[in-house]
Amino acid sequence: MFPFIAEAAKHPARFDCLKPLPVLELEALTYSPFHVVALILFVLAIVHTLFAYKIHDFARHIEAKTAPNPKDKKWRRGPLVQALYFLSEIEIVFAVWGIPLFLAIAFFYDWGVAIEYIDTRDFTEPLFVAVILCLASTKPIVNIAEKALHWCAQGLGGSLSAWWFTILTLGPLLGSLITEPGAMALSALLLSRQFYQYNPSPNLSYATLALLFVNISVGGTLTNFASPAALVLAHAWDWSNTDMLYHFGWKSTVGIILSNIAYWFFFRQELFLLDVRRRAVAIFREQASRKEECATPRWVTVVHLFFIFTVVAVSHFPAMFLGTFLLFLGFHQATRHHQNSIKLLRPLLVGLFLAGLVIHGGLQGWWVFGILDGLTPLSVMGVAMGLTAFNDNTAISYLSTLIPNWGPLFEYAIFTGVIAGGGLTVIANAPNPAGYAILSKHFGDGIRPIKLLLAALPPTLLLYALFYFFGPLFIF
Repeated sequence: MFPFIAEAAKHPARFDCLKPLPVLELEALTYSPFHVVALILFVLAIVHTLFAYKIHDFARHIEAKTAPNPKDKKWRRGPLVQALYFLSEIEIVFAVWGIPLFLAIAFFYDWGVAIEYIDTRDFTEPLFVAVILCLASTKPIVNIAEKALHWCAQGLGGSLSAWWFTILTLGPLLGSLITEPGAMALSALLLSRQFYQYNPSPNLSYATLALLFVNISVGGTLTNFASPAALVLAHAWDWSNTDMLYHFGWKSTVGIILSNIAYWFFFRQELFLLDVRRRAVAIFREQASRKEECATPRWVTVVHLFFIFTVVAVSHFPAMFLGTFLLFLGFHQATRHHQNSIKLLRPLLVGLFLAGLVIHGGLQGWWVFGILDGLTPLSVMGVAMGLTAFNDNTAISYLSTLIPNWGPLFEYAIFTGVIAGGGLTVIANAPNPAGYAILSKHFGDGIRPIKLLLAALPPTLLLYALFYFFGPLFIF
């Protein structure tokens, strides 16, 4: 048994923000044959996410071969094609692989342990992400965010480049107030409306998506409550908002600005051509926006803002933010002539994706600890960044709190590592699936994980360098 289990037993107050660990998860801190099986299932789930677009391509290929005359309205997809399309939905991957995991727990232990394990997972984050996605995507919220960023973009000239830079800079930093999931939803929606609809090249599309993911991951570090990873570590290690701003926030802000400037400089010619395309349709866009402005009274927008800030304020209490959301649905129905319809499918699927990560992540402690234990602070920073790409950075943060007597150097290293690596993959940071769900329609052949990884590496390494050179000098 690792010594940090005894540490957790001595200091239970350190972990009162998390549900008690059942016997199964405590055993995961060492390892057993079952936990090897759990790791294999977790790896298979990751492989599934990486090849989801291949499954989708295969489904389209089979459908094209078996489909009759397109004018035949009675034709329906066969069970095989439907099953393949289902398995190509990246949001369902970890939940699907949670089924064999549940059966494995029941086989190695019993049904009671399997049910206990699922029941003791903390699903606050998946529930909150689903709710905030629904709220942030409503017409009044999107309109007011668009107006605020429009004012900033006008100050930079009002071009498409100005919109692009403003959304990718202020949007992520806004996450320190409205939480990272809320910032991801608003930023992705605005990028879809103000940038992606003009059909940028694949390289610029992936670069923009990578910047969004990386910037959101570090943009919530100005406060100690907006980032899921920051919330876990700030609670366990007593970090105040001042600590967050002084040690992490300003470095993250500098990193966001420098990354955006570097990518803007590299793609400046294409951004200029896209702006020409945008001006060609500006008249139609202006007419549409004027109609939309008149359709939403100010008092409706104010009530929407009240609901979204209330949900953010009680984001750590599921019963309260779910009750608030149900009340909002009643308001939305009563004012439906001023609203667009709420699309619940994608937010719920994103919540399902995160719930699946929570279920699998709780059993990966034994190998994560085996890698982190005994490393130098500098090595911890790099390894944490790499681990985050394959396991949600909140899970890595939580597991690191169970290692006793790390000290401030290791605490700095683990946090900077997990936030710097939060944009490398879709599963690296909890809000990423939300951005994926909103923007995937702009990637005709689906979002390719390798292309996203390659596009995210430069800003990730830049942040790593900033945290390295401006960290505590004695850490190195």
